[in-house]
Amino acid sequence: MPHNKTDLANILPSIDFGSSIAEQDTLLESARVETSAFTDLFNDKVDLVPGTKGSGKSALYRIFVDFLPDYLLDLQKVVVAHGVQHRGDKVFHAYKDEFDKMDENEFVNFWCVYLISLAKEHFIRNSRYANFLKDCSDEIKAFYQACQSARIPDFEKQKSLREVLGWTLAAIRSWGPNVKVRPSGETWEFELNLFGEQSKPTTNSKKETDEPILARYAHTIKENLEAVLKKAGLSLWLMIDRLDEIFPRRSKLETRALRGLLRTLRIFESKEIRIKVFLRDDILEQIVSNGQGFTALTHITARQSDTLDWSEEQIMTMIVRRLYANERLRDYLKVDSDQLEASRNYQEEAFYKVFPKAVFPGEKQSSTLRWIYNHTSDGRGVVTPRDVIDLLTKAKQKQQDEYRSYSSGETEFIIGPSAIIYGLEELSKRKRTTFLEAEFPHLWKYIKKFIGGRTQYSENDISKLFGKSWQKIVEDLISIGVLRMEGRRDGSKTFKIPFLYRSGLDVKQGSA
Repeated sequence: MPHNKTDLANILPSIDFGSSIAEQDTLLESARVETSAFTDLFNDKVDLVPGTKGSGKSALYRIFVDFLPDYLLDLQKVVVAHGVQHRGDKVFHAYKDEFDKMDENEFVNFWCVYLISLAKEHFIRNSRYANFLKDCSDEIKAFYQACQSARIPDFEKQKSLREVLGWTLAAIRSWGPNVKVRPSGETWEFELNLFGEQSKPTTNSKKETDEPILARYAHTIKENLEAVLKKAGLSLWLMIDRLDEIFPRRSKLETRALRGLLRTLRIFESKEIRIKVFLRDDILEQIVSNGQGFTALTHITARQSDTLDWSEEQIMTMIVRRLYANERLRDYLKVDSDQLEASRNYQEEAFYKVFPKAVFPGEKQSSTLRWIYNHTSDGRGVVTPRDVIDLLTKAKQKQQDEYRSYSSGETEFIIGPSAIIYGLEELSKRKRTTFLEAEFPHLWKYIKKFIGGRTQYSENDISKLFGKSWQKIVEDLISIGVLRMEGRRDGSKTFKIPFLYRSGLDVKQGSA
């Protein structure tokens, strides 16, 4: 039906697709789409959730730690405790100098203490669970004694994450007579001699010596924590996100730290205790295939979800739920909320009440939904909610400005083709600066060779562009999605820059 532009100029400012940043997304709970990863996580079938940047890992994490704890406690008797959550939290960065000195075994020690501290602070000491723990005094006492034996400090009052990290680092270095820990840029420091003149435990074999010290005690602590949970009739989920923001990206420090974390998952393997880790898939690949091998990787990946992946239908569901969370738009277009939840066909109908049937005219042109899906797909075929939300937000803003400037007359759609194209262009520019340049500085010197060039390259073209090492370079560029490889009938290969990056790299359609 035709729409009055004046009406749309008033309605559009109220439309909100939500934020592509999970912590800022006010629609995350009401407009969530329950993927297979959500279902498997809810049913405790997975512990490791991999996904590309923007695929919804942090959104999934936030749903569980912000919106579902009461429901999980009531329905499944699950206690949700969590570590890193907020974007931009620089607490871990404050201890960079200390982390730089640590080897992989020391990181296993670190994660053991950190996870035990989370269990203690978020569960044992949390008044929320006092009623569940009222008959567990003996088991809790044994848990504290096991922690003391491992030289894990106790606190009289609840501590901040910064304080927990400080004490954790102090604890793993407490085998010497004195320990000093000073966060980078801070004037204060911890100086501790927590355990008198106790010496390191004696060992009888090289194998035992090579084992992380605290890992030897963690098994006992885990058993005592399990005893508490069994007595209380509870399970404990320790959830960790934002691991790509804690340590410098693609650094040796990051590899040591996260390999240590994955090794720690084995130590705490338990029916009553689950450590749920949300991790970038490229980081997971990096830390398990760095030439060092990874013992018992199959035990870790056995409880790994499928990499977060969004179908065209799921993307449509996400879009319409966010659109029609707006009551004013629902009333204007006479959209029924119950039908929107129950029927895919009704969702599609509701989608095209806002958008045109196609971005470009012509019988052979794809639908607008298919166009958005294909044009936000990277070289690996991955489409993320973050990119779709960013495109639509920019499109809505562009359309809003146009209706304000030219508010007379009528239009067939609320957000039109030119605004959608503009949204893609702006998304592509953002992807260049915030993803390609920011995340992969070691590859940017190769990526920038495409700027101002063409969208398609033969093997010969690529070899001229990158030289003798072109195959390894192309492999890296395909792995991050900035190139897509296609085979040809004659056995040769073609490399294409996906639509997602074309405006950002200012490339023109055609072969080099």
